[in-house]
Amino acid sequence: MSKAKIDGTAEAWETGQLGRDMQHAKPAPQVLEAQIDESLGMQMISIRLPKDLIDDFKKIAECRGVAYQPLMREALQRFVAAEYKLIATEYANLKAAATPTSKDTTRRGKQAA
Repeated sequence: MSKAKIDGTAEAWETGQLGRDMQHAKPAPQVLEAQIDESLGMQMISIRLPKDLIDDFKKIAECRGVAYQPLMREALQRFVAAEYKLIATEYANLKAAATPTSKDTTRRGKQAA
């Protein structure tokens, strides 16, 4: 029994009529995976996380209509961006506290006279 041919339109790829048959799927060679990771600036890591945290990410990802691992990447990127802003603010505040203001300089000049 043969299957009916599906036109190779973009819509057929997007809806999954084409490209999702596991019978024709095969893993990418490691060299290709490494090239893809390199071009995307990605690096595989292994990390142990509490199961309930992973379950929470999966639930949130389902509500958002995304996969949970990209959601975890986004959460980490948001955290890093927020931490960099916090560090920059703390550094600026320390720098400002260590730099004498023009009023401080004027007072010192009057006291010396």
